Amino acid sequence: MAEGQFDYIIVGGGSAGCVLAARLTENPGINVALLEAGPPDKGVLMHCPAGQAVLMKKGDANWKFETTEQPGLNGRCGYQPRGKVLGGSSAINAMVYIRGQRADYDNWAAMGNPGWSYDDVLPYFRRAEDNARGEDDFHGVEGPLHVMDLASPSRLGAVFLEAAQQAGYALNPDFNGHSQEGVGPYQVTQRNGERCSAAKAYLAPIHRRPNIRVFTRAHATRILVEHKRAVGVEFVRDGETLQLRCAREVLLCAGALQSPQILMLSGIGPHKQLVRKGIATVHDSPGVGQNLHDHVGIVQVINAPRLTASIGLSLSGTLHVARGLLEWQKHRTGMLTTNFAETGGFIKSQPSERAPDLQLHFVVGKMMDHGRSTALGHGFSGLVSLLRPASRGLVALRSKDPFEPPLIDPNFLGVRDDMERLARGFRILRDLLQQPALTQLGGRETKTSAQATSDFHIEQFLRDNADSLYDPVGSCRMGKGLMDVVDHKLRVYGVQGLRVVDASIMPQIISGNTNAPTIMIAEKAADLIKDAQEQ
Repeated sequence: MAEGQFDYIIVGGGSAGCVLAARLTENPGINVALLEAGPPDKGVLMHCPAGQAVLMKKGDANWKFETTEQPGLNGRCGYQPRGKVLGGSSAINAMVYIRGQRADYDNWAAMGNPGWSYDDVLPYFRRAEDNARGEDDFHGVEGPLHVMDLASPSRLGAVFLEAAQQAGYALNPDFNGHSQEGVGPYQVTQRNGERCSAAKAYLAPIHRRPNIRVFTRAHATRILVEHKRAVGVEFVRDGETLQLRCAREVLLCAGALQSPQILMLSGIGPHKQLVRKGIATVHDSPGVGQNLHDHVGIVQVINAPRLTASIGLSLSGTLHVARGLLEWQKHRTGMLTTNFAETGGFIKSQPSERAPDLQLHFVVGKMMDHGRSTALGHGFSGLVSLLRPASRGLVALRSKDPFEPPLIDPNFLGVRDDMERLARGFRILRDLLQQPALTQLGGRETKTSAQATSDFHIEQFLRDNADSLYDPVGSCRMGKGLMDVVDHKLRVYGVQGLRVVDASIMPQIISGNTNAPTIMIAEKAADLIKDAQEQ
């Protein structure tokens, strides 16, 4: 059944999709359809910042993917939560606003992608941003995405920063300014004590525009291609298979795990794999699904029973959270405005590194099993992760059933250098957490990690406990080579009228959390699309 025709169809209502919907419909003569597989972004957990502790584990707003068994993780499957809701992962993540290093983007440009250097993309970061600190050479104040310092930070964050300085690290108040290196507070995507997801920032203000139609609970099954041109999208909604047609372009914004899946389901991908799955090849693109990589990290948990006023599972902790909920409901302030990873830093694993290659997150609470398990009592956690892992994996089809999750293999710690860097980071983190400012709180490292002292036992601990930082990228890589999927204008090679606009196009992962760069990519893509309209 056909549903009608639009100028553009956006597949995926996550961070990138919301940006494109808002920017393209600024032109009243353009009609846009936005398809999102999940529900609208409603509910207290979606808007209360601390609700992310639940959303990352449970609920209909999360795809809750898992990786294949990872040899580098001693055969364990990693966890891959992705947002299945308007706003995508920006509606369930930890809200940390990080852009990465200048060299990240200069490297993109050097890899054959003109227009993607740091100087090229900085204006798009500034255009997106409404920073509560004010405007300067690096930050904007008139954009849709509100960025701010935490309104009610935990006192533990300040203690961590004191400990980090005791360990010899310099304080850096702005990781997105002239230099990333150092320790400091993270800015977050919040406004007035609530999460500011991409849906809140970009979609909510335009919901009355007559030239946009949003389809929620609409699961895209394939892109319709005729004579090597994308002409529409097929999707399932309420059990019914529907089609939308477009006059200009299909814009695929389903993320690094599902954009390649949808391309392959549509016959765009590695020919041999498509044949094995019984899918007719529309265009043989061997790079679709390749080059998948992700930040990988390890957590050290500190038991600190005396911190009864902090977030934790105990009678006193429950009472504090109850009071915090009342405060948040009444004033949008208090402990439930936390993003948990309130402070952190960017450091070098050894002095010879040119730039920071490790990221630190200090978590106000006991982050057991990367937050997937609930721990009794009180404490805090340190997390160290690789900024630029060398390991590469892939996304593939399990079958031609569009409702079956993709096969996800990030190949964590598949390259020896990744293990050695993470092991150095583990030792650095332990030293930092044992500085006087933190030890005076009476905490002790949990037995499992405390027993990892020798090189051998540290490596085994990492393989038994490391996991994703939930930043998959690269599976529809931008570039000029045989294994690249899109060009520097994000147009899919071999198929007209089709672009990919999300983190999957990153040639290399950026040095930090990937949500802000994904929004930047979509801001730039909107201009690329508008330029094409004028030609």
